[in-house]
Amino acid sequence: GRGPGACRGGRTDMALRCAASLAAGRQPPCPRPPRPAREGTVRWSSAAEASAVKINEKASREKILTLESMNPQVKAVEYAVRGPILLKAGEIEKELRKGIKKPFTEVIKANIGDAHAMGQRPITFLRQVVALCTYPNLLDSPSFPEDAKKRARRILQGCGGNSLGSYSASQGINCIREDVASYIERRDGGVSADPDNIYLTTGASDGIATILKILVSGGGKSRTGVMIPIPQYPLYSAAISELDAIQVNYYLDEENCWALDVNELRRSLNEAKAYCNPKVLCIINPGNPTGQVQNRKCIEDVIHFAWEEKLFLLADEVYQDNVYSEGCQFHSFKKILYEMGPEYYNNVELASFHSTSKGYMGECGYRGGYMEVINLHPEIKGQLVKLLSVRLCPPVSGQAAMDIVVNPPIPGEESYTQFIKEKESVLNNLAKKAKLTEDMFNKVPGIHCNPLQGAMYAFPRIFIPSKAIEEAKAHKMAPDMFYCMKLLEETGICVVPGSGFGQREGSYHFRMTILPPVEKLKILLEKVKDFHIKFLEKYA
Repeated sequence: GRGPGACRGGRTDMALRCAASLAAGRQPPCPRPPRPAREGTVRWSSAAEASAVKINEKASREKILTLESMNPQVKAVEYAVRGPILLKAGEIEKELRKGIKKPFTEVIKANIGDAHAMGQRPITFLRQVVALCTYPNLLDSPSFPEDAKKRARRILQGCGGNSLGSYSASQGINCIREDVASYIERRDGGVSADPDNIYLTTGASDGIATILKILVSGGGKSRTGVMIPIPQYPLYSAAISELDAIQVNYYLDEENCWALDVNELRRSLNEAKAYCNPKVLCIINPGNPTGQVQNRKCIEDVIHFAWEEKLFLLADEVYQDNVYSEGCQFHSFKKILYEMGPEYYNNVELASFHSTSKGYMGECGYRGGYMEVINLHPEIKGQLVKLLSVRLCPPVSGQAAMDIVVNPPIPGEESYTQFIKEKESVLNNLAKKAKLTEDMFNKVPGIHCNPLQGAMYAFPRIFIPSKAIEEAKAHKMAPDMFYCMKLLEETGICVVPGSGFGQREGSYHFRMTILPPVEKLKILLEKVKDFHIKFLEKYA
């Protein structure tokens, strides 16, 4: 703070004069009488100001945090869905806004499964309940149905101070966890679910990352290995890199509609034992980016393999509502595990995940989700709750949204008819777009697309000529990244190269969402077709 006689002049010459006067033992020439320092304001002495002038004349010192000094695990993280291709799309959008002419008028972001951004309408009932929870005064409004008000009141009663703005328990609001357990029991034909095994999360991603964090340990050859499918959703490789765990790839069978083969799991596991300790097996069902839906026999084989090899199972089931192909049906790992008998359901450790972001809801922004963890060691359960408590709680509005996913209107309630109509409309539309995408891609020379059995993406295989591969190398790009960049620059269509998800050596793909409205999707697919034919001609 400034003592009596300290200089208030902010200018450099005044600071220097003050410093000189002090050095000579004279009263400094302050132009104004001193004022008391305001609370929280740091004031320098004249000598300090003079010293600061000299420091400022020098070059600024080196930064503490640089690419060389930062956490190397964070630097190793890659997330292709929001990687270089999206940054380029953002640059092109800015150019379009400035009036720079392009061979297209908009960028179509088909890189990510963001349903509402692509024009999907929200489910009315879900938004009504969240609105009522957010602004409880609406509970008196005749504009809202009674079944929505009933759910909102129940959620608010579980909140501190009856407010969505309060923290919840780290594991989530108790009544919502009860609703999740009831949902799982209905879904799985009566297989019991304990609310105490339910953890509400910030989207499914938060749950997956948390479980991996608690599973990873050891060093050298005893470092935890995490088995993931290739192609995979980049969340897994990113989380594994951040935790400095060992990624263990097993390949899905593209020639057999991306099926999971236990023999491939065994090959992958046995090879990995030479350099790590594989103890986690991740399954994505329905698949992302590949869209396959696993049959019952496949799930039984995977569970038996996990039991036999003592692997902790992670079942990513966020697309469980998104099944389109005839003859395909979603089976939860939990249900099949229990049907296989007590030797399995009393021993296999399983964490399964769901979310508000996908399905028919598409409520990505609420970041609602849950995980159910069974057969967890009691002491580890306490450690898990401790780890979750560090982030306090998941967003309470997201918890409310998750509650409506697991506790929707039932027959006889006021909102049931509208809810079912909206839900079926979304899912029927997605099924139509899945078939349209598959059919149109398979008419294009040099593109092959497996049936889109579920989820909300196509992952077609593309032929890239050798000349294009050489040009990609010259630009220090993966061939499919080069292809996708060209597609973006020439058509405005943003898709993600298959190299961001993993693929067999020498094969090339891209992932594209099927979420745009049907008419826009047709235009998009026609543009991809025209681009691909020209690309082949150019580099033939």
